[in-house]
Amino acid sequence: MPAGSDISGIASFCPRAHSERVDATQVPLSDTETVLIGLAVGAVVVIPATWRLTGHFHVMAHEGMHGVVGSMSGGTVKSITMNDKAEGLTGVVFPSGRVHFPFYFVGYLGASLFGLGAARLIQFGRILVVLWIIIGLLALLLISLRKWSFGFITVPLAGFLIFLVLKHTSQSAQVVTVYVITWFLLLSGVRGLIEDGLKAGDGGILSGSTSIPRFVFFALWLAGTVAAVVIGARWMLHPAVH
Repeated sequence: MPAGSDISGIASFCPRAHSERVDATQVPLSDTETVLIGLAVGAVVVIPATWRLTGHFHVMAHEGMHGVVGSMSGGTVKSITMNDKAEGLTGVVFPSGRVHFPFYFVGYLGASLFGLGAARLIQFGRILVVLWIIIGLLALLLISLRKWSFGFITVPLAGFLIFLVLKHTSQSAQVVTVYVITWFLLLSGVRGLIEDGLKAGDGGILSGSTSIPRFVFFALWLAGTVAAVVIGARWMLHPAVH
């Protein structure tokens, strides 16, 4: 959300939010509800049929993180593409012209890092803020889709679904939605990495530029994504507000 934006305008946009400001705190779900949502999302992530559909949301986080790190590192995002097989590619040009290690390394941690951010906001009761941040990030991702790709369907669709949740559901449903998204980001980080395994393109590029074997990067990514699940779950299960 841009600095200095009119929060009251957003609050009035959500008529079912019981007249609460979006920057107000919300009561986190119980431990039982949190775990049950995590198990349900875990099933969606594990089952191949549902993963073929939801994997498109994972690739948004993966390529989105590439774009964020590329821009913050001084590079120029030339294009982001996503196809109907839930595969993506982010083209960034750096002034040095060399392989930019953080840019290539962070992709497989993208969903996990976004999930950790959402879990942290949940822990401190800033639950509905997550939905607005996601809409903002999806808008930036859509702008970065310089070439025609399947992303021109999936990214607006994701944003529209969040819009419907904000516009037409109760605050309780919105809170549940945030938990579902957070669990998905955390768990899809592990699933997406295992799906590609040692064939991960980013791993090949990093290995070629550093002479470090691919399996080392895979091990680092696996440790990072699993740690994100553990930390994110702990934050959600031990909220700072009650």
